[in-house]
Amino acid sequence: MADQSSHSDDEAIKRILDAIDAGAVFENDPDDIEDEDLPEQPNFDIQTTDHGITLNLGGAEAGHQAVDEEPDIDDIETETVAPIDRPATEADLAELARVVAELDQRASEREIDPSTEKIAMLMDFLGSPQQNFKTIHVSGTNGKTSAVRMISTLFEAFHRRVGYFVSPQLETITDTISIDGAPIHPEDFVRTYDEIAPYIALVDERFDTPLSKFEVLTAIAYAAFADAPVDVAIIEVGMGGTWDATNVIQADVDVIMPVGLDHTDFLGDSLGEIASVKAGIITNPDAVVVVAKQEPEAMEAILARAVETDAAVARFGSEFDVKESIVAVGGQTLTLQGLGGAYEDIFLPLSGAHQAGNASVALAAVEAFFGASSAHQLDQATIRRGFAAVEVPGRLERVSSTPTTFVDSTHNPAGAQALAAALERDFDFTRLIGVVGVLADKDVAGILAALEPVLAEVVVTQPDSPRALDTYELAEIARSIFGDERVHVEEHLPSAVDVARELLDEEEAELGTGIVITGSVVTAGQARALYGLHGLHGKDS
Repeated sequence: MADQSSHSDDEAIKRILDAIDAGAVFENDPDDIEDEDLPEQPNFDIQTTDHGITLNLGGAEAGHQAVDEEPDIDDIETETVAPIDRPATEADLAELARVVAELDQRASEREIDPSTEKIAMLMDFLGSPQQNFKTIHVSGTNGKTSAVRMISTLFEAFHRRVGYFVSPQLETITDTISIDGAPIHPEDFVRTYDEIAPYIALVDERFDTPLSKFEVLTAIAYAAFADAPVDVAIIEVGMGGTWDATNVIQADVDVIMPVGLDHTDFLGDSLGEIASVKAGIITNPDAVVVVAKQEPEAMEAILARAVETDAAVARFGSEFDVKESIVAVGGQTLTLQGLGGAYEDIFLPLSGAHQAGNASVALAAVEAFFGASSAHQLDQATIRRGFAAVEVPGRLERVSSTPTTFVDSTHNPAGAQALAAALERDFDFTRLIGVVGVLADKDVAGILAALEPVLAEVVVTQPDSPRALDTYELAEIARSIFGDERVHVEEHLPSAVDVARELLDEEEAELGTGIVITGSVVTAGQARALYGLHGLHGKDS
């Protein structure tokens, strides 16, 4: 792993911040402070105690330890160390291409081996890097990536060093792993892979089928987070939960986002079956389980798993909620009911009631991690600053104003319903044109049916992916829902966007019309690139 001495400056600042968190008062130059002069770092482990907020579940009681009040971050006089701007060289990108080519030889995320045996062995060979940092584990069907990015940004506002792992990639493989709010540098990605490659080979030799691409990506993420090192990692489940490769951690907080009917060929035919697999990430009795809004069948399965594990539970609509969501320029203004009380005047630069719900889950997860309770609320100014800085590329993201054009990674009916509701609630369009490209294994009819009420016309296309549904098959399904006159066909995404623009003349563009490009994460990523947006923050990374 990398020489930890390179992080000495960052660690010195972090020690001072942690000492301030613990209540230390510095009367001399912080540079003169020795390690032995610092108080012990606060313990933010979630513990089952008789103190703080008590949550009742199935007759069982569990709670979590409150910690000292967070300092006013604005009063801390210290220099913030920004991540080093290290543009990727041609050599870096060539090496990244080599590694991607090797990873692509492995089984894809669609070739499921429902077991964590191989990834667990790899973690053992690597010295269990996933145990070197605290974790929040995020499962569910919709809103996972949005919640991960919100949680990450809130932790950054509290001066914690954060890593997160999400999937699938939006544009490039380095999008999936983030440290310090930016995608992992290609050089670091390659270095980490090369360091663990011998151990990957050892595991491959012991099984009939080698580790999958996703299992190796998970190992790269955990190794990179330990090497950084990060204080906390936010981990998004790849698929399911129980046997997902990410499920070799003992999370401090488990988050279950809304569960819907997706991946039914792997997870089950009913919400109850799918939710049971999603809730398989609940393994730590000392964790708090934060549960987003669920259908009754899914909620029952999730609570059953929590009772079985003896974990505390906080539920949307009960222990936390959205009290108010007001549409604002560039997003919405929220009042959230958290575990520690109400948080007011929160600006969230994202549209849609579903993102307000995601924000409430993110807040509850961070509160649970810090041990917030009715007697201890997190600093409101810091929470506001964190939410105001949230960016979630590819989620109802405006990529052009002439005409107004959005990109959204919706890929299932529930997500399409949320997108349609957001377009109706937060915008006043008189005419919207959809550009839709989907993957063949999705509920295509369900996606199109959910979008039909808000789209005047649709241009069907095909993203550049071997899993993409053929344009003309998609057109047949679209015609059965929209009718012949409202469906246009264009095989390639750039041409499909051109057709959508032609359907809106200049006069109409000034009268509240727009374009929505959606249907899959692949479509969203390729659309962002088409508009010159690269990386997680809309710029080259």
